[in-house]
Amino acid sequence: MGGVMARSTTFLLAGLAVLSMGFGQTKNSHPPSDGVVYNKLRDLDQNAFKPGEKLTYIVHYGWVNAGEAVVELKEGTRDVVGRKVWVATGTGRSLGAFNTFYKVDDHYETHFDAKGVFPYAFIRRVSEGGYKFSQDYVYNQIKGEVTTQKKQTHKVPPSVQDMLSAFYYARTLDLAHAKKGDVFTIETFLDDEIWPLRMKYVGKETIKLRTGKYRCMKFQPVVQEGRIFKDNDDLNVWITDDGNRIPVLAQAKVLVGSIKMELSAYEGLSHPIAKE
Repeated sequence: MGGVMARSTTFLLAGLAVLSMGFGQTKNSHPPSDGVVYNKLRDLDQNAFKPGEKLTYIVHYGWVNAGEAVVELKEGTRDVVGRKVWVATGTGRSLGAFNTFYKVDDHYETHFDAKGVFPYAFIRRVSEGGYKFSQDYVYNQIKGEVTTQKKQTHKVPPSVQDMLSAFYYARTLDLAHAKKGDVFTIETFLDDEIWPLRMKYVGKETIKLRTGKYRCMKFQPVVQEGRIFKDNDDLNVWITDDGNRIPVLAQAKVLVGSIKMELSAYEGLSHPIAKE
């Protein structure tokens, strides 16, 4: 794992260096006449999250505590074209008996623009039940391109997300006037293709977890039927009805049973949590 992570870090830093030089050139009043359409980097006015936030979840498979997931946000160590970068990591590991017959050790990392909440680089390391694979993406948001570890470059929409930065960007969406049935879409580059993540708003609901009662907004991701879930009603997500917009519960009925991911601990939130 150490060698893999070292290689990914080298790839990441090299990519960021190239991006910094490329972005610096686009600051001229006359962009290069190479026929490429250059995107303006987005600015958002958000206060849903900040560095220092850490969310911990327990994953239940049926009645068994099968795993733990941790999502953490920190300040980055370098800027891109004078813009501050934040680094988010997501880790997942199996627990107890699951660690014996189906060991999980996953790592996700995104380096995203603090002001615009769009990624510059993404790394993914998956190790599940003996199956392993890696992904390294470097995003040129001005040119609207993503280069993968396969040395392939893909055209993408402006401010496209990776699967982890999408978690943060979703929390910046204006939900103040959301109506039942509204669908929110986030353009994401996932597994070497554009994947529009869609979430349908269901309504407000107070739910009781092991850590207390939370006032929530309920969503149903719009999924491809027949792949893992039978239909859209089989996957539900509850996020806090407050300024943080953090998921406190995700519950899914899959073809081989049911899975539930429940918030077990949190720190560094930007607002008081909607807890009764």
